[in-house]
Amino acid sequence: MSSQRSRIVSWLLFDFANTSFSVMMVTFAFPLYFKNVICAGNPSGDALWGASVGISMLLVALVSPLLGAQADYTGRRKRFLFVFTLMAVVATALLSLTGPGTVFMAAAVFMVANIGFEGGLVFYDAYLPEIASRRSLGRVSGYGFAMGYLGAFAILLLMRPLLSGGIVPSNAHNLKLSFLFVALFFATFAAPLFLTLRDSRGIRRADLLPTRRAGFFDAFSRSVAEVSHTVRHIMSYPDLSRFLLAYFFYNDAILTVIAFSSIYAQNTLGFTTGELIAFFMTVQTTAIVGSVVFGFVTDRIGPKRTIVVTLLIWFVVIFMAIFSQDKSTFYATGLLAGLSMGSSQAASRSLMARLTPKEHITEFFGFYDGTFGKASAVVGPMVFGFVSSQAGSQKAALASLLLFFVLGLIIMTGVRTRTTSNDSSGEGIRPLEY
Repeated sequence: MSSQRSRIVSWLLFDFANTSFSVMMVTFAFPLYFKNVICAGNPSGDALWGASVGISMLLVALVSPLLGAQADYTGRRKRFLFVFTLMAVVATALLSLTGPGTVFMAAAVFMVANIGFEGGLVFYDAYLPEIASRRSLGRVSGYGFAMGYLGAFAILLLMRPLLSGGIVPSNAHNLKLSFLFVALFFATFAAPLFLTLRDSRGIRRADLLPTRRAGFFDAFSRSVAEVSHTVRHIMSYPDLSRFLLAYFFYNDAILTVIAFSSIYAQNTLGFTTGELIAFFMTVQTTAIVGSVVFGFVTDRIGPKRTIVVTLLIWFVVIFMAIFSQDKSTFYATGLLAGLSMGSSQAASRSLMARLTPKEHITEFFGFYDGTFGKASAVVGPMVFGFVSSQAGSQKAALASLLLFFVLGLIIMTGVRTRTTSNDSSGEGIRPLEY
């Protein structure tokens, strides 16, 4: 296997690894464990869980651009990724020690794990422009998401025997074992990336880096200056700023659909635990197909057009979910949702890589994955919860998400991609001045 191919494979395996955490600890098993076992079904468990997710997301949103800038400046992107991955793996393993009554300990440990998972994505995604050529960004990004959904499918299949007893106190022992297995799964398949990928010197400007081994405080102050400059002059990259704003809105809706899908299926349509596992495995299947197929489509018609197409599919998904009256119809909705979920996320990452200036790749992915990505994960669920409580209907809450998709689609139409920030000519780009 060639060196370049091994780098791509190891990068893809990391997506395979970390999605096990996403599906088990954020979307499906641990949220229900936290509510039903740790909080003993107390209604306050919903608020505590929401706060745990929201606080961890907010912290990542605040520090991601700063850490991204520091990684660009010091050339230690892999080291940052390793630290965040280690945080996620160790904290996930420690969650196996939680049980009834350990509410605040469980919430704190989960927040550490989620910060590790979400924070690591900033440095992981920033490797995309280095391992893939400009002409293959869409395909490689699509392969990454496909591998991620395959990892989610694999962990659900492997954990099915442990989860078959339900996410209830009587099955707590098996649930704790599943958390340990998730940590092992994450660590095992993430390891190849750290053995094959290297930090690149090409994205750092030599005239701004008098020494490679800059001191910590020097690097930190430099990172603050870089981020402050980016915030003040982000309009110097008008298409990038428009895309990030559009991404904020439509990603907000997508993350909210993901976060509330299991609750909606169980509370509104009466899905059992076994049916939920089968449903999520079905969704992962079409998500894999969508990521791969639309990866090729992205390289063919461009990421902007691909995103527009996937947003139109999301409109259909929302309407189908609202008018679903039985489980079979909701299964069909899930198939289409999986298709649009994988494709929209893969195309978005590809467009971000195209629009981002190389010398600020990790810093700008800090805004993409951190500031805009995580902040949207806070706003959407709050709106969904408010509308649901006021209207007394989760279907009304789903309908409210259409506004986010509409805003994202409108703003996206104003993004120009013909001349991009990665062009060597730098046409249309205002360079940073120090």
